[in-house]
Amino acid sequence: MRYFYFSLNIPRTEYLRYYQGGAARVVVRAHNGRTLSIPAANLRRFVTHAGIQGQFCATIDPNNRLVSLDRQ
Repeated sequence: MRYFYFSLNIPRTEYLRYYQGGAARVVVRAHNGRTLSIPAANLRRFVTHAGIQGQFCATIDPNNRLVSLDRQ
């Protein structure tokens, strides 16, 4: 398993595009410089009235599939 750490700050109005299906993936740059494309649906549980903010850890399996996504 590989672990990628990244920060997100998506305002509520911007995340509505993802939530309503206008965009299927969120592209982030991990702290180590790697680019990750995460299905937007995986972020829904982190949405607050302000949007999505915080530090996250994505666990990726050897087949480059998302295993888990956690807020740190």
